[in-house]
Amino acid sequence: MSERLVILGAGESGVGAALLGKAKGFEVFVSDMGALKDNYRDELNDAGIAFEEGRHSTGLILNASLVVKSPGIPDNVPIIRELKNKNIPVVSEIEFAGRYTSAKKICVTGSNGKTTTTTMIYEMLKLGGHNVGLAGNIGQSFARQVATMDYSYYVLELSSFQLDGMFEFKADVAVLMNITPDHLDRYNNNMQEYINSKFRIIQNQRVNDVFIFFADDELIAREIKTREATQMLAPFSFSRILTKNGAYVINDKMIVNYNQNKFEMTIYDLALQGKHNLCNSMAAAIVGKVADIRNEFIRECLTGFAGVEHRLEKYISVHGIEFINDSKATNINSAWYALESMTKPTVWIVGGVDKGNDYSELTELVKEKVRAIICLGKDNTKIVNAFAGVVPDIVETESMQHAVKSAYFMAEKGDVVLLSPACASFDLFNNYEERGKMFKEEVRNL
Repeated sequence: MSERLVILGAGESGVGAALLGKAKGFEVFVSDMGALKDNYRDELNDAGIAFEEGRHSTGLILNASLVVKSPGIPDNVPIIRELKNKNIPVVSEIEFAGRYTSAKKICVTGSNGKTTTTTMIYEMLKLGGHNVGLAGNIGQSFARQVATMDYSYYVLELSSFQLDGMFEFKADVAVLMNITPDHLDRYNNNMQEYINSKFRIIQNQRVNDVFIFFADDELIAREIKTREATQMLAPFSFSRILTKNGAYVINDKMIVNYNQNKFEMTIYDLALQGKHNLCNSMAAAIVGKVADIRNEFIRECLTGFAGVEHRLEKYISVHGIEFINDSKATNINSAWYALESMTKPTVWIVGGVDKGNDYSELTELVKEKVRAIICLGKDNTKIVNAFAGVVPDIVETESMQHAVKSAYFMAEKGDVVLLSPACASFDLFNNYEERGKMFKEEVRNL
């Protein structure tokens, strides 16, 4: 009798896992508490995969041999607790898919910069002639690609929630960009639990595997001292010259060393400017050297990279006012980077579902850069209280149309309107992508 695979959550990762499970001979059942999107419902029907929506039927779930859970489902909900009490293994889609591919896996995590760095590495490997897939928190699910494609490399963007459900999975190259407070509501408001989650990216690494990390990040530097490294370490830093493997900046040059092979270029030639993007470029360049990509292709990628949608995306100017879509900034640190990179007076659109934000970290930047604040959310009290007296004009809105129009009226010619919410999107939108697309749509309608 075939093993029973139950999948909780029928989004991209869940449906991808279902297709892979079916291909590998499992009896597959998919359960989602919400309504399925039409395209996913059609796919499951076409593949002959049983599913339910609008409920979790315990009788159909607790007889599983293995459960793949959506990263959006917390570990403390009743159905997950029941599964664990019955010792039924619960894993992430990444863990499940990783069991069925021998491809090299380059994995990127961090509180900020994941998507940009992951995409940059993917583009670099493609330029270098590698047969490579892009997955994880981005694009088509890893499981779907393992089921339908035959890649030699995968570049995976991994969130802490995905990492929490990974046990035997091993990254050939692990990249840790930074660690700042985020999602602490899922980690009992315990920073060490969140740090431990991020460091799962290096679990199971062996002597020939590589760990790339930001050496100037205090939390990473402190945590590394408590661990015994077996893998090769390749840090990147602004503050020190690294004579072994890694990357650093000196005299406005980025220098990368790996196994006595060197790459260097002036930082002014990088397509993406700003300190945070220099971190992203250093991490990507180290991966390029590890993957044995020629220097000319590394340079071509770093000078031509266009960036990613919803991350400091310079959209259009309307009557001399520039509109920037940074909808992917779902925490304070991301918004800090965005504000820090602004060179013109800024009208800042901020708000959504607060994840325990401490807005005082932004006070000085806001004082220096921000002309007016437009709050976009169902409850803006915390933002209003944080910046009353710091910024002369604060407007509260509950729709993207109202927010964009208000920002446009508050801005002057030569200003920037920046959507950088510092919050999750789920009060008014399905996700940050929808929020960013609606921002662009309302800007076009001005």
